[in-house]
Amino acid sequence: MLDLFSLGPRGWGDELLSGTVVTIAVSVLGFVLGCALGLATAVASLSRRLAPRWLADVYTTIVRGVPSLLVIYLFFFGSSGAIMFFARMFGYTGFLSLDAFSVGVLALAVLTGAYSAEVFRGALQAVPRGQMEAGRAVGLSDGQVFRYVRLPQALRLALPGLGNVWQLVLKDSALVSVTALAELMRMTSVAARSTGQPFTFYVAAGILYLLLTTVSTLLFVRAERRVGRHLAGVRS
Repeated sequence: MLDLFSLGPRGWGDELLSGTVVTIAVSVLGFVLGCALGLATAVASLSRRLAPRWLADVYTTIVRGVPSLLVIYLFFFGSSGAIMFFARMFGYTGFLSLDAFSVGVLALAVLTGAYSAEVFRGALQAVPRGQMEAGRAVGLSDGQVFRYVRLPQALRLALPGLGNVWQLVLKDSALVSVTALAELMRMTSVAARSTGQPFTFYVAAGILYLLLTTVSTLLFVRAERRVGRHLAGVRS
């Protein structure tokens, strides 16, 4: 049993570790890009103009209404065609495509954006209106009020919800294995087929995922305490 998970050519320990690193990398990048997209979507959904609100609603409704695996497949099979379409508009006749890692990051970013948009929207609406009025009263423009008053408070309020979104992204990263990306689930499948011991390796993968989610939960809890420490005196 220990030989199966040893490091080096005789074991699969190094492959599982490298797959874990790839899983963390694709999840973190997808989460960060997705949060930026989600924040922009939330701002658009609260706009006074109809067009931004309509686009935000269409985006979140479609992405949240279809399986995550379908979104990954659409990026995997459709990204090359989309890139070539725009490339030919500029006279390029060669072939361009995205690698599996980029496809995974973009797919997870789109998924993250759809789910985090509702988190950001609720957080932005939860900031007391008097805070914005106070900012305008001291001479801040609307953009400065959003940047220095509303956004920092909204980010603090959104942190617990973003922790839940991160857990979803981390688990959805296993679906990226369909693109042949050498992440944890892909390497686990290869090891299971090569050794003929699927139960052993899938249990090991489950333990690794539980370890990642547990560490992530502790980090988000610590971050929540850190950003809320200045409110301790106010609550008391």
